[in-house]
Formats: sequence, structure tokens, C-alpha cells
Amino acid sequence: MTDSDASLDPLLDPAAMRKQYRAAGLDEKDLATQPMDHFAGWFEDAARAALHGTLYEPNAMVVSTADATGRPSSRTVLMKQFDSEGFVFYTNYDSRKGRDLAQNPHVSLLFPWHPIARQVIVTGTARRTSREETTAYFRTRPHGSRLGAWASAQSTVIASRTDLDTAYADLEARYPEGEEVPVPPHWGGFRITPETVEFWQGRENRLHDRLRYVSRGDGTWTVERLSP
Repeated sequence: MTDSDASLDPLLDPAAMRKQYRAAGLDEKDLATQPMDHFAGWFEDAARAALHGTLYEPNAMVVSTADATGRPSSRTVLMKQFDSEGFVFYTNYDSRKGRDLAQNPHVSLLFPWHPIARQVIVTGTARRTSREETTAYFRTRPHGSRLGAWASAQSTVIASRTDLDTAYADLEARYPEGEEVPVPPHWGGFRITPETVEFWQGRENRLHDRLRYVSRGDGTWTVERLSP
């Protein structure tokens, strides 16, 4: 610890930053039989909080992957679908996460809903969505986002922002607004099939509620309470 650390403004001192969570608890009897059904209820709460300006982008989730050697990496992406089969997001398959998942399909998701003192943590395996499913979603994207999927060689080193903007401008000239943009062959979705789904509810004195669904592998689940 340096002298400058000792005199750190309390406003900027991470060790002094504390928030007491006074949210209602989470009890086993309140859980749905299936984790995705319980997630649907929590996601609705998060979406309503976003509607009221309390929470930003409720579908944002941190995706953590590891390559074949076990080196991890994390990034925030937007979840675009969830159902009884799991969670779906879309990306460039040549990106770091895409390459990681091609070598090692094990993945972790984290929904950080801090303003409502909740988190959802998922572990599972990833598989690519079908081209039909990818195409159907791609057609719903704004025109500019479709061009962006072509313009960006995601995760690769580029010389400058100008290079990226030039690539986008060239595509914009080739596919003006209203013109159909083809789906890039290197772009598509991943569906995460959950093996565990943990619902984390902040409580006072750091005695949080943590209830985790664990797949039995036959479509049924057990529930465990974890110590905070």
C-alpha cells in the first residue's frame, strides 16, 4: 500500500464502497419446477425495471469462455432469445468467443441485474443454431447492424478506426437502405443448454440467497441452496 493509497478519497476507495441489500428473500417454495420458467419471471422483473429507468439492458449478459488450453475470456453480449432449451446469442464465429466455443463448448453466462440486487449465473454447453434460425433472426436486425456484421472482422487487430468506417461505407454503398443484405457465412447464433442455473438474491449483511438448479440429465432438476 502506498502513501497515495492511504489518503485515497473515500468516494474513490473500493474498500469503502458498500451497499446494504434490503430486498425480499428467495425461498425454495417460491421456485418454479423448471429453471427457465423461473428465469422468465425474473427476466420480466428486470425488463420492467428497465422500462422505469432503474436497470439498463436487461438482456445483457457476461459470456465467459475458455480456449483449448483453458485460458479464459469474458465479454458482454446481448441475449436474443430464451426458451425451454436455453439461451441464444449471435456473434461472428471467427471472433475469440466463437473460436473458443469451437474448441471448448463449455460456457458460463452471468446476468448482472445489480439495481434490483439480483444475478442469474448459468453454466452449460454451446452449440450453433441452424442457418434457418440464424437467417430468421438476421432479417429482424436493423439495416445498419446487418452491414456491421459484414464490416467487422470481430476480435482481429485493425490498423485504425478509419479502416472500419471505410469498410462500412463500402458496404453501405453496395447495399443501400431497403436492399436485402445477405447473412454472412461466418456469422450466426449459439444456443446455451444449461446444466446449472443459479438465482442469486442480495440480502442484508451479505447473507444472500443462492438457489441453484442442477440438471439430472433426464429433463428434471434438483435444487441446492448455496452458502453466500
